[in-house]
Amino acid sequence: MSSFADNLKKLPGISHLAAINLFDRDGTQVATIENKPGQAGSLSVYNHLAQIHGAITPEAAARGIELYAEHAEDARAHPGKHPNIDRLIALVAGGDTLRIKHVFAIHV
Repeated sequence: MSSFADNLKKLPGISHLAAINLFDRDGTQVATIENKPGQAGSLSVYNHLAQIHGAITPEAAARGIELYAEHAEDARAHPGKHPNIDRLIALVAGGDTLRIKHVFAIHV
């Protein structure tokens, strides 16, 4: 099994993104994942899932959990420690889908 770090190396770059906003079925923004230390890996995973699936569907969430590798195991053992993984686990369990809106970085 690949590690999270190995998986990240295979995902598309995110330097063009400032953040991703996540919206529930009612259009309510439920989260933001920013391109900053501690969140950039999650931004990379969610961006990849959105590119492949068009949204964070239960199927996309299951793939995302796989990409998180060893961190997914830690998230299951310690709920609340990894909120971006917890969100994916909840989507798989609940069958919900989140829409994504990319927030692009402004380069000057």
